[in-house]
Amino acid sequence: MTTALAVPKYVPVVETADDCPAVRLSHVSKAFGRPGAGSVVLDDIDLDVAPGEFVTLLGASGCGKSTLLNLVAGLDEPSAGTIDVPGTRPSLMFQDHALFPWLSAGRNIELALRLAGVERERRRPEAERLLELVRLGGAYRKRVHELSGGMRQRVALARALAQGSTVLLMDEPFAALDAITRDVLHEEITRIWTERKLTVLFVTHNVREAVRLAQRVVLLSSRPGRIAREWRVDLPHALRGESAEVAALSTEITEHLRGEIRRHVQH
Repeated sequence: MTTALAVPKYVPVVETADDCPAVRLSHVSKAFGRPGAGSVVLDDIDLDVAPGEFVTLLGASGCGKSTLLNLVAGLDEPSAGTIDVPGTRPSLMFQDHALFPWLSAGRNIELALRLAGVERERRRPEAERLLELVRLGGAYRKRVHELSGGMRQRVALARALAQGSTVLLMDEPFAALDAITRDVLHEEITRIWTERKLTVLFVTHNVREAVRLAQRVVLLSSRPGRIAREWRVDLPHALRGESAEVAALSTEITEHLRGEIRRHVQH
């Protein structure tokens, strides 16, 4: 059974001494343009993500989901409020794979390892290990044009993991893929999240994807983006797939999303 704001039954959380959040946003706002005359994209966002938690951010186009992710990644600064990500800088995976086409799959990953300070002699073995992790063993020498869309996203995921952070930010990474490939990668990211004990903040506009992956779904209102509602997902990932519970919760969330879109259009 799935219920709003219930306590999740499936929580592979990394225990910490002080139980502090892996990501904390306190009264975060973001506006673009001149002070007082700009466009407010995010308004007074309070959000804690626990260590080991998988949270999806859902909302209509333009509600500030990607902006919020960029703020957490440190690619931009909030106009107000604070963002705290203890430990290493988060890893970020984009919708586009952003691989360098003149490098092989392995060399793309090695570049991230080099930037992370990994010693030269350790880079290739680590790149090959990460390719094995994303089920692309033997693809070290393959160029980008030799890889399918799903394989490119697997390499991009391996490159993000090469950065060594336990916090992974994902900005609609599967949006451009066909339904079958996307479903396969849903299973893969769930497996890797569990094995690596990652904290994941995942942006999507796909309601079913949000429910399929997350322990918690956070709905943002349309501009300015505010947290409109949250849902806990109580169903173990192994039983989700096309289950009736996932369909029911997806329908409920879709209705709230449509309400936010209608409210924005009316204003």
